Amino acid sequence: MKTKRTVISIFTLCTALLFTACSGKGTSNTEASRDTQTEAGSEASGNSNTTLDDLYQQENQLFAEHEDVWNKAFGMMNKSTADPSGNYADYLAATVESNKDSFTDDELKTLTDDIETIRKIEEQIAAIEKDSTASDDASQKDNSDDTSPFRNFSGQDYDGNSVDESLFSGNAVTVVNFWFTGCKPCVAELSKLNELNDTIKSMGGEVVGINTETFDGNEDAIKEAAAVLESQGAAYRNLSIDSASDAGKYASNIMAFPTTILVDRNGNIVGDPMLGGIDNQDNYDTLMKQIQSVIDADGANK
Repeated sequence: MKTKRTVISIFTLCTALLFTACSGKGTSNTEASRDTQTEAGSEASGNSNTTLDDLYQQENQLFAEHEDVWNKAFGMMNKSTADPSGNYADYLAATVESNKDSFTDDELKTLTDDIETIRKIEEQIAAIEKDSTASDDASQKDNSDDTSPFRNFSGQDYDGNSVDESLFSGNAVTVVNFWFTGCKPCVAELSKLNELNDTIKSMGGEVVGINTETFDGNEDAIKEAAAVLESQGAAYRNLSIDSASDAGKYASNIMAFPTTILVDRNGNIVGDPMLGGIDNQDNYDTLMKQIQSVIDADGANK
């Protein structure tokens, strides 16, 4: 069973193919499909995941139908207030309520109606997750070395240079940012990510980007992503990975863009995924504190 998904950023609307909500292109070569299969799952587990995928797509479609107003709402989100384990509909409702003066009456009605529909969908999702097997539950919570998606990591940078798990072992912390080219909030934070990379290099850290449209060495998507990076003055490494790899499957289950995670030198994810762009100063400050915490822990373990 997939991990409890991070709060869907409405950037999921952008153009609507699937990879997550925001992607019109999603993973390379697939207009479809996030891989929600459990590892070596049983037939029953596979059926549950198919149902979950259908429910997520219902939410995505709802966002796509009211793209403008939801993009407006999600642009107001602050990742420092997000609780990935919390109630998704409540989180959306709280975001809208705290910014209600920014919406027209018609926009508020649309958002409120959508949230109630999402609440019903979330209830179905919660019921399916509750019925998942103990082994599935364990896999969701287990951040041990054996289950880290960044173990046995491999990929290529946009110049064709191979990258492996030494990417992580060589850094006290690696900031991995998941994005895609059609996501406006993703593009908006690229220059700030480049600034972050310059800042943490001297601290033993590095920023790495993974554009989900460039999976499986998609050359057209890589060229497009490289051009966007250049236009934003972003020179930090971006990687293309195999969609069938553990890291690729992890990325395919992300439903909020941009999403940023911290990975320690052992390849383990530290803390919860972070939602939203770091061009928001509060988000940047929150991320820096977490980065410093990982670096401090790394130093203490030496």
